[in-house]
Amino acid sequence: MSPYLISLGFGLAVGIAYGCFGVRSPAPPMIALLGLLGMLAGEAAVSWAKGHPDVWASLWHSKSFAISKNDTPRSDDDPT
Repeated sequence: MSPYLISLGFGLAVGIAYGCFGVRSPAPPMIALLGLLGMLAGEAAVSWAKGHPDVWASLWHSKSFAISKNDTPRSDDDPT
């Protein structure tokens, strides 16, 4: 987290310097930065979802066909 804060601090300082000199910064416009933020958020969401397959199952309401040990098939000879 510290490198992110340092980067933000330096970026803020450089932005203040550009503002004091009245020069436009070479940074991309705000809409491009928001697009990049969206790309990072989407990438993080997919990597998080790949680590949690049950999220996809509940998201798509798909049924799990996994058989647990308690779900043994009953034979016709069982009295119950």
